[in-house]
Amino acid sequence: MNISLRGDKLEITDAMKQYAKEKLEKLEKYIENPEHVDATIVVKVHKPSHKVEVTIPLKKLILRAEEEQENFYAAMDVVIDKLERQIRKNKTRLNAKKGKEAKDFVIDYIEDWKEEVPTNIVKRKKIDVKPMDEEEAILQMELLGHAFYLFKNIDTDHPALVYKRKDGDYGLIEID
Repeated sequence: MNISLRGDKLEITDAMKQYAKEKLEKLEKYIENPEHVDATIVVKVHKPSHKVEVTIPLKKLILRAEEEQENFYAAMDVVIDKLERQIRKNKTRLNAKKGKEAKDFVIDYIEDWKEEVPTNIVKRKKIDVKPMDEEEAILQMELLGHAFYLFKNIDTDHPALVYKRKDGDYGLIEID
């Protein structure tokens, strides 16, 4: 696996590079042709903690996890566990796509896991998407107490989604 390790307001040491490489090697057993996979790790310092973000783009999906801990090594451990859990949780979906042309994972290895995750959709909802501006959508989201809100942007006439970020700010996803 090709690893790109970058520090934001932090100098990356050789020990950090080696530790990240050893941890990511744990995931190589799940990934088909890991030598053709590029992993990006970004380490940010938020005093007094370190935030580690790992992104691994594959042919059909993107594995991504982030964690904030008191030091780089603890955050890296948790991120690798999260990525491994993502692979395990989605093994049934991946198994269903086993015969398709673009395989990302070595399914035989994943099948050894005993953890089963239900893939049933347990609730369906139809909503009436109303035209409104971004500020009104944020207000509606807050009034409902939801983490996101789907609406039709009155300015662009396209569907959009506003969501609350972990830092308390808002994000907007626009659909063409």
